Amino acid sequence: MSGKTLIQIPKTQSIDAVKALLAYVGRASNPLPTDVSLEDGRLVLVLSKKRDAYYCVTSRQCSCPSSAYRPGLPCKHMRKFFPVEATNKPDDCGSIRPKVGSFKPFSLLPSEERRAAGVGAV
Repeated sequence: MSGKTLIQIPKTQSIDAVKALLAYVGRASNPLPTDVSLEDGRLVLVLSKKRDAYYCVTSRQCSCPSSAYRPGLPCKHMRKFFPVEATNKPDDCGSIRPKVGSFKPFSLLPSEERRAAGVGAV
């Protein structure tokens, strides 16, 4: 390899893997913690609702199913642990144009204007 950092997608971790990690760093794993912060808070392992796995959460990605179903949007884990980064959207280019979504403003055709005014109604 040429020394470049590859893009790493966070992977959901098993309970056993997180217990081994907690034993390695000297933290208690009974009861299971709801979240484990790593790398000075840049990576957080969050216990799933079913308590069968830990999701890996960073400021840009999460390994939870919601993040997989809605790519590019922050999931609830990202909003909870990285609130400032989750609100800054990369597509915000500072444009003064209003965001109208799928609505496309248009003008009436001359025949429609006449019909609306009651002129030449058939």
